Amino acid sequence: MNAKALRPDTFALTALLGFLTSFGPLSVDLYLPSLPEVGRSLAASEPTVQLTISLYLVGYAIGQILYGPVSDRFGRKPVLLAAFLIYCAGTIVCIGAPRIDWLIAGRIAQALGASGALIVTRAVVRDLYEGPRAGHQLSIMGVIMGFTPIIAPVVGGVLLTWSGWRAGFVFQLAVGLSAGTLVWRYLAETHRPSVVAFGAILASYKTVATNRVFLANLAIGALGYSALFAWISGSPFVLQGLRGLTPLGFSICYAISCTGYMIGSVIATRLVLRIGLDRTAGVGAAVLALSGACALASVAIDTALPVTLTASLSLCLAAMGLLLPQVMAGALTPFPKSAGAASSVVGFAHQCAGALMSIIVGSTLGATAWPVAWGVAVAGGAALVLWAMTRRLRSDAPLPSAPAE
Repeated sequence: MNAKALRPDTFALTALLGFLTSFGPLSVDLYLPSLPEVGRSLAASEPTVQLTISLYLVGYAIGQILYGPVSDRFGRKPVLLAAFLIYCAGTIVCIGAPRIDWLIAGRIAQALGASGALIVTRAVVRDLYEGPRAGHQLSIMGVIMGFTPIIAPVVGGVLLTWSGWRAGFVFQLAVGLSAGTLVWRYLAETHRPSVVAFGAILASYKTVATNRVFLANLAIGALGYSALFAWISGSPFVLQGLRGLTPLGFSICYAISCTGYMIGSVIATRLVLRIGLDRTAGVGAAVLALSGACALASVAIDTALPVTLTASLSLCLAAMGLLLPQVMAGALTPFPKSAGAASSVVGFAHQCAGALMSIIVGSTLGATAWPVAWGVAVAGGAALVLWAMTRRLRSDAPLPSAPAE
């Protein structure tokens, strides 16, 4: 073990893991203020520019289904380092992109790298913790990660104003190189590599994907992601295109909304140890449904929409901070020996749900903000209903024994 490696149950390790999970939000949130400018600079239509978000999510989903079993086979640390290498290579393509298709290709490569950081980091958490302790750690990491969507859009707006949209990718490259260095120096290997045949990998996916407790938690989280990406994909065009906010003004509104995630995560760190994973997730699902109702009301009233819509979506992000760490921990708990595969399936499903919602909202946006509000409302209401319907299943279903994996 590296003498400099950070030890479990220390804030330093939790902070590092939280930082490593931030690359997905960083690559989206820092870039969001640039969407209209990218279209003008590269002579691309609004739906085409939207592909730099939706296809990023597709790449993010594909990457997640691959990294888990690979990290189970080769260990967490080398796979993390490879993921950051891919991320930085994609970022370099984005910096020099002469056309929108080059930018889309670079974004997909970025996504393939960032997805590895998320999936492998979650597997590290499952290597070290289980049950409510895992949910607690993921919630603390959520608080740390919550700073990213607050800071990133403001940084992106400032860089866009000062130096153009490519400057944001230069910043992402610097952060990616820093993260790879930190992993190399301070992260210990938490999983003993094992020789796993291809058939065994497929079998581990089958075991994971047929566990009903796992599927229930996965579906609730996927609906939460759908609500989140209704806001992420539509907000730049609603607040800048329809309401005339500047990129910096949009960045400030978006950053304010993202404080909700950090607040929800802080509440979750205290709540989960008192009432458990399932009840904390239920609180999050209820708040998510409420945020959808508020979003519909804010669009219907249409007075000071940037303010009311931002407030409604702040509530949505708070719900995500309460909900997502708990359903993630609940999904991974049955699989101590194949946490990588389980994390991959969850990540793949969540990102596919987010990508689908992003495409739906992007293709229906017109002269109103209704697609954004309806996306949050439908997904949030469905998450609450599903949580209520599957409570007995998730509490009564037996967990598989270790040999069954």
